[in-house]
Amino acid sequence: MPSPEEILVGLRAIANDWRLLAALWHGYFAVLALVIVLGVRPSRRIVGVLLALPFLSVSILAWAHTNPFNGASFALTAIVLLAIAGRLSRESVKIAPAWLAVPGALMIGFGWMYPHFLNNATPMEYLYAAPTGLIPCPTLSIVIGFTMIMSGLRSRPWCLVLTIVGLFYGAFGASRLDVQIDWVLLLGALATAYAAFSPQVMRDSDGATAR
Repeated sequence: MPSPEEILVGLRAIANDWRLLAALWHGYFAVLALVIVLGVRPSRRIVGVLLALPFLSVSILAWAHTNPFNGASFALTAIVLLAIAGRLSRESVKIAPAWLAVPGALMIGFGWMYPHFLNNATPMEYLYAAPTGLIPCPTLSIVIGFTMIMSGLRSRPWCLVLTIVGLFYGAFGASRLDVQIDWVLLLGALATAYAAFSPQVMRDSDGATAR
């Protein structure tokens, strides 16, 4: 693994060199949010695939900027999540109870405007150029947020994968890289772990606990 200083330099380079791609990912997540707000309920399988794809972007950019650890870990995460998504049913996603949906919305907002790594950025620029879809923590935050809002896709394995990866990157970013805002990601990961074992969240329309 690169040193903390090398990691920070690489993350900053990705965030600033790929702002256009960040804007595209913001548009991607905006469409997904609009679909949910308008009452459209895609299948759990489709949403799982859509939420896994940003991790491939993080992986590719990490490899391009000589961070093989992030490259490999996010490639593996994407592959595992896509495999889980492929096994999900075609039932529509459901919206979580408010106690989970509200923190989920806050996690989306945090990932959307992740206030770090951009050079000389105005508050307005963070609305479309924060490095979600580019680097680990904001990407995990926004995917975890959507997962929380959509009842963890009623998939315990999905939630647990995000929990493990979120806990690692939240703790590593805050303690090792001294990016203190990454504690927010850690809290979101813990909430996802709680959702994974909550019968209220995981129960399907027939009252059975979904997998």
